[in-house]
Amino acid sequence: MTEPAPAAVSAAHSAAHEGILRRQSARESAARTYARALPIVPVRARGLTIEGADGQRYLDCLSGAGTLALGHNHPVVLEAIRKVLDSGAPLHVLDLATPVKDAFTTELFRTLPRGLADRARIQFCGPAGTDAVEAALKLVRTATGRDGMLAFTGAYHGMTAGALEASGGAQDVRVARLPYPQDYRCPFGIGGADGAELAARWTESLLDDPKSGVPHPAGMILEPVQGEGGVIPAPADWLRRMREITAARSIPLIADEVQTGVGRTGTFWAVEHSGIVPDVMVLSKAIGGSLPLAVVVYRDDLDVWPPGAHAGTFRGNQLAMAAGSATLAYVRENGLAERAGVLGARMLAQLRSLAAGHPCVGDVRGSGLMIGVELVDPGGADQLGISDGLSAAISGGTSSGVPAERHLPAGPAVPAESAVPAKSAGPSESAGSTGPVSFLGRSPRPLPPAPELAAAVQRECLSRGLIVELGGRHSSVVRLLPPLTITDEQATAILDRLAEAISAAARPHYA
Repeated sequence: MTEPAPAAVSAAHSAAHEGILRRQSARESAARTYARALPIVPVRARGLTIEGADGQRYLDCLSGAGTLALGHNHPVVLEAIRKVLDSGAPLHVLDLATPVKDAFTTELFRTLPRGLADRARIQFCGPAGTDAVEAALKLVRTATGRDGMLAFTGAYHGMTAGALEASGGAQDVRVARLPYPQDYRCPFGIGGADGAELAARWTESLLDDPKSGVPHPAGMILEPVQGEGGVIPAPADWLRRMREITAARSIPLIADEVQTGVGRTGTFWAVEHSGIVPDVMVLSKAIGGSLPLAVVVYRDDLDVWPPGAHAGTFRGNQLAMAAGSATLAYVRENGLAERAGVLGARMLAQLRSLAAGHPCVGDVRGSGLMIGVELVDPGGADQLGISDGLSAAISGGTSSGVPAERHLPAGPAVPAESAVPAKSAGPSESAGSTGPVSFLGRSPRPLPPAPELAAAVQRECLSRGLIVELGGRHSSVVRLLPPLTITDEQATAILDRLAEAISAAARPHYA
């Protein structure tokens, strides 16, 4: 029998690919998201690589929005799933105790920050991270008898009603919104340690001022690294201040580690960078080893809610618990968190070198293998009233993270007592941000975000076989969330394709 010609096979693949996408567009809701920006049809996957129905291969730096800590179809995950399937164990048991659940809980508690694991309780929630956020909010409100919550600008905690209330775009009277510190777009125009200190003082003032309009809250929820907010690592000193502020006022602190957990940022849990121990941790995504699983872990003295206070039919996913146990153990035993920290730092350095030659790259930041590249409009300097000299200075950067040739334009001399020098934060404090220039105690205004350019970069990446996600306040941040198992060679391939995509996308925008 004659084999079909390669051209015929390719045409058949293309027809199947287009047909599936066409039917998806006709049948699925207008609320679909990733499918719009990434018109591919995955049919096979292994590790970092996805193969589409059209026969194309892609390097996947989306990783199920951070769900795939070990990449696609890792052998230890597949073996754990097969073992449960072959054992004849029940797959659905509500919240009954099983050997699979016991093994998962034991492994999870083994990884928790010291000070929490020895007195922790766990609640298995519905299968999504937003369900665990809902449980955490309900928990602290029940335990404290209070209703209000503290959350942060730029936050993202999920899509259910309560989680949305605590996310950055909501306007709910029960949630007081606090400034989240960052360097490039500091809400106080300062950045660095000074900006973080102002953010902490703002929080203290809001809580201690009887006329602030903010009643004593039930809890504070924060992300150690804002993911959807644009890959913004919280300074370690600021996190410690939030822990001190909340502890002194008997306010439970909730750490949302849905995306940052399981080694993603260079430590097993992102709070470990600062050494804080939260009262509550919200966990999902990678803890299920690619399958749906979400839990809330909290101090035992908060465990005051009655039976049935937070339930859900699908909170006993045995396959997810088995896959999760295997993933947690593999990351722990093979030092993948430490590996993510080392490789991520190297990738950040290389991206900053790339930024030095691309004025459209406003900032490069991240923690471990959670990396963001913010794209800006270099032509927007005129709109901001920034001189050409300063505009050029803002665009520079070096692989060490110290701005290259960022000099102020010539002008009148500034009295020494008037100048406020920029503070140099150590690597653990800045979490990889390049940091803005400080002049008279203020940072230059950042260039306008460039969401259209970011979308063009995403398209150019896809055409080169690289899948990336967009995020940030204006969807102008290209986000990289590769699996923790990537090799040095794969990391180089990712950066090479991204560099080509940025050059290609920027050319027609800023020719």
